[in-house]
Amino acid sequence: MTAQQVPATPRHRVVVVGSGFGGLFGTQALKHADVDITLIAKTTHHLFQPLLYQVATGILSEGEIAPATREVLARQRNARVLLGNVTHIDLTAKTVTSRVLDRDTVTPYDTLLVAAGAGQSYFGNDHFAQFAPGMKSIDDALELRGRIFSSFEWAELASTTKEIERLMTFVVVGAGPTGVEMAGQIAELSRRTLRRDFRRIDTSRARIVLLDAAPTVLSAFGDQLGAKAAQRLAEIGVEVQLGAKVTGVDATGIDVEDADGTHRRIESVCKVWAAGVQASELGAQLAAQSGAELDRAGRVAVNDDLTLPGHPEVFVVGDMASLKGYPGVAQVAIQGSRYAAEQIHRRLAGKPEKGPFEYHDKGSMATISRFSAVASIGKLHFTGFIAWVLWLAVHLVYIIGFKHRLTTLLHWTVSFLGRGRSERTVTEQQVFARTAIEQLGSGYAPSLPRVPADRRPPTQSVAQAREEGSRAL
Repeated sequence: MTAQQVPATPRHRVVVVGSGFGGLFGTQALKHADVDITLIAKTTHHLFQPLLYQVATGILSEGEIAPATREVLARQRNARVLLGNVTHIDLTAKTVTSRVLDRDTVTPYDTLLVAAGAGQSYFGNDHFAQFAPGMKSIDDALELRGRIFSSFEWAELASTTKEIERLMTFVVVGAGPTGVEMAGQIAELSRRTLRRDFRRIDTSRARIVLLDAAPTVLSAFGDQLGAKAAQRLAEIGVEVQLGAKVTGVDATGIDVEDADGTHRRIESVCKVWAAGVQASELGAQLAAQSGAELDRAGRVAVNDDLTLPGHPEVFVVGDMASLKGYPGVAQVAIQGSRYAAEQIHRRLAGKPEKGPFEYHDKGSMATISRFSAVASIGKLHFTGFIAWVLWLAVHLVYIIGFKHRLTTLLHWTVSFLGRGRSERTVTEQQVFARTAIEQLGSGYAPSLPRVPADRRPPTQSVAQAREEGSRAL
């Protein structure tokens, strides 16, 4: 009698949305699980967002803080990476639809980990973005690098004192960690790096303004560290203006309303928006289908185990999740994704699930200038050089890959011990490409060249895709 071949039982399918801290660390935490993982992200890289401002100010290249996701996961055999902007999640059909150019891909799942992150919030004034880019992506950082360095180049060509002043006035909106770090680096750029490079203008006379409607700098760090940061910013030439609400932004300036109701204008060509975040639009989809609540930032109210109400197979982590007032920082995303991965391990092994997710605060840090930072670790507060060394060490640990740590350390040595910035190359395209694409209108959509013989491949598991690829070779 001939033995019948029993078809292999398909492995549990985990789909991860997003390649940020939550998505990448969650995928890596499932490395030894008996699952097939599909990570879907709209970029091909994992972005180390805390150092994005250093790309914008010429200290680091984008490659140092954005390693290719495929390279990071190349040795993880149960994971594959798909490029695509997730446009729809169907909780009933358990599918994720993603799009690249004009091609849609539908990926089924058994368990879903949503870590799509957050974008910049302009508090209902999205038109401000045309003249004040945010700081959430590599594209944002490269555009800002072009705007910052080009402002000095244009000032060298300016014909009037007023025009020079307008071009050499830099306004950073938002006095949180990103805003403080950005303002501090622009100040160092103008007073150290570029001081000897121009002939007609004196870059050390550049005006750097840090605005915030809040009454304190670095409010999440506490009054003591906030005051220390404000003092240090003033020492390096940054004007800190608090209680100042932005009411208008255009090509040549920014309109401000002070706490006493006074309206004024700051003439400035280069503006940076570092205030406020808005969770991914996918949060609204999940809320509409599950009945979960959304907070003002678009974050989904999740259960104590980070699952979506009524859908225990869906985990929401990082900036998209609203739970117990936890902040939207990298450590919350990392710890949340690792917690979700452990829950998946336990479910597949038939073990009892863990208790509620608890975030363990490992502290907050922000650099202000060369050799100066503030750090809050539990009840301990550090300022100055000690805090700066701690900041260096922590960020080096969390950068992905040895080669990226090594090149980052070399760039820091050049920038902090010397005067140089190794990444000063800018182009007109960096500065104007985003607005040029927006001016093409919603009718413009790039497409992928295809011929009639092309057919859409069926959805595959990780193992099937690997086997088919081997046969093709």
